Amino acid sequence: MTIRALVAALGLTALLVVLSACGSPSEAASPTEGQAQPMQADTVQAKDLWVKAVDSGMSAGFGTLTNTGSSDVVLTSAASIISSDMELHVTGPDEDGQMVMSPQEGGFIIAPGDTLVLEPGGDHIMFMDVREPVGPGDTVDLTLTFEDGSAVDVTAPAKDFTGGDEEYVPGTHE
Repeated sequence: MTIRALVAALGLTALLVVLSACGSPSEAASPTEGQAQPMQADTVQAKDLWVKAVDSGMSAGFGTLTNTGSSDVVLTSAASIISSDMELHVTGPDEDGQMVMSPQEGGFIIAPGDTLVLEPGGDHIMFMDVREPVGPGDTVDLTLTFEDGSAVDVTAPAKDFTGGDEEYVPGTHE
């Protein structure tokens, strides 16, 4: 090896060492432009899911969804074989102060580290057209779909729940 080749090799080695030391560990660990973000469904943990037992008609799904990722996730829809029509619902006062439920336009946004609580009288997943009886102890398979197109399959047990003994009338959401 000639002196010139040896000097070039040492120079290249030194340059590589300097360049690799330029980035801090946090910069290396954070996603950069062009680097893939994790799919939204992969960063959501579902816990304590359950569905209201019904003979037919309307029902609702409840539980908690926690975003363990570093970016917002948006739950845009839910689907199940037991219902041909499902909606994400919020509950709040109307112009007369009466509590009503309505579809959540755009879906539920869950910020990094936050938990979406789905509960009776609050946000929930609405089954608009339950086609067959769902009894206490039965399990209901759901697919939760997110804004980026990713989805997660979950299973929720059915429970007896009368709550405020609500009666859901299709089309009224009250």
